[in-house]
Amino acid sequence: MTTRNTENSGVQVEVCVQDCFTEASGMEPAVDAQTWQKWFECWLESLSSQLPPADSYELSLRLTDDVEIQALNSQYRQQDKPTDVLAFAALETDVPQLEELRSLLPLYLGDIAISIDTASKQALQQAHSLSTELAWLAAHGLLHLLGWDHPDEETLLEMLEQQTLLLRIVGLDVNLV
Repeated sequence: MTTRNTENSGVQVEVCVQDCFTEASGMEPAVDAQTWQKWFECWLESLSSQLPPADSYELSLRLTDDVEIQALNSQYRQQDKPTDVLAFAALETDVPQLEELRSLLPLYLGDIAISIDTASKQALQQAHSLSTELAWLAAHGLLHLLGWDHPDEETLLEMLEQQTLLLRIVGLDVNLV
C-alpha cells in the first residue's frame, strides 16, 4: 500500500508499505500504513538537513519473515542467516538531479526490509511492544538510507542515539540505547 503525504508539512514523502507477513498470516498489522506514513514524515522532517535537495521523497518498506530476509541477506550481504532489518540505499553515489525532475518526481531514497519474525523475538527480549521494535528497526533502516553506517562501536552508539531521538519524535519515549 502506498500512502502519500497530503498535509502541508515541511517534508513530502511517499511511503510504499508491503506487509507480506501480515497478508500471509491473516493477522492485524502491528503498525498500519497511515502510522508508517506519519512516522517517516516526522523522521524525515527532523533529518531534513541530511536530505539531498528535492521537492518530495519516496521509499519502500517491506515487512516479511525470516525466510525471505535470510535469502536477501545471503544474496546481498553474503550472510546466510536471518537478520532484523536490511536497507538498500538508492543514493549511495552522487548523481546529479535535473531541476525539472525534482519538481516532477519524488527522489527515491531506497528500500527497507524488516523481518517480523526477528522483530517479534527482539520485542520480547527488550520487553516492549512489537510496534516499538518495528519503529526502532525502521528508523535504523532509514538512517542507513541516508548514509549512516556503524563500522565501529563509536558510530554504532551515535546511530543508536539518533534512533532513540527519532522514536521520541513520534511519541515512543523509550531509551533503547
